[in-house]
Amino acid sequence: MGRVVGMIAAEADRPQLMRELLGESLRELRNADRRTLREVSSSARVSLGYLSEIERGQKEPSSELLNAICGALGVPLSLVLRRVSDKYDDRDPVVHLPVRSRVAA
Repeated sequence: MGRVVGMIAAEADRPQLMRELLGESLRELRNADRRTLREVSSSARVSLGYLSEIERGQKEPSSELLNAICGALGVPLSLVLRRVSDKYDDRDPVVHLPVRSRVAA
């Protein structure tokens, strides 16, 4: 049990990925329109499972697929990207990844 709690704490400490913010935004828009995953996936011509993975931030859609999902939701791509940008701005400032020093050969 202690290991699970530690893993959850580690998840909470890491910065949120852009694909997670995108998925969150797409899910919010779909739910606001009271549409099911099945309805949107059918309209966007993407598998239900893949759309679910996108919404959960596990997969990152291509620009063409993202445009198809936006079309299925009836929202402009620019609106989705703006929502993601706003969510990103509301999060912590930019986190710089550690840089390994080079060792002279």
